[in-house]
Amino acid sequence: MTPAAPGIPGVRKAAAVVLALGLSAALAACSGDDGGGGGGGKGGGDPKLSVTGAYVSQPPMTDMAAGYLTVRNAGGGADELTSVTTPLASEVTLHTTKGTRMKQVSSLDVPADSRLELSSGGDHLMLTNLSHRPKVGEKVSFTLHFATSDPIEIKVPVEPTTYRPKD
Repeated sequence: MTPAAPGIPGVRKAAAVVLALGLSAALAACSGDDGGGGGGGKGGGDPKLSVTGAYVSQPPMTDMAAGYLTVRNAGGGADELTSVTTPLASEVTLHTTKGTRMKQVSSLDVPADSRLELSSGGDHLMLTNLSHRPKVGEKVSFTLHFATSDPIEIKVPVEPTTYRPKD
């Protein structure tokens, strides 16, 4: 009679423990303790968004401007900035920049417990078909729309073309 292979019962026991822990984690994730509100975004919780550092550079042209801001997410769930509207422009598009290449995108990620930064030389908003050329000191209304969070309305100052925010 051949003795049982050493370690097999231990391997089976370890596998059972791992399986039980995995099932417990999966059940906990499915039950979600978010009050059943849905719209939890991606990840473990709801996004909690706020906007800081927003501005529009005074455009050198009369029909196009750029907008910059930071969307902070203090929540445990991710979201996406899907569009921005403003009475200043008939169209606002989202752009990502890699190196010197700019590309229009349909949304920009707002990661959980992190932020989305739109800055000069990086990802940004392009405002086209302006209703007028905004002047330094003017305030422009923006409404930011997200995949899961409620829209956020902000007033954005127009800054000089050469303006660079301090960190």
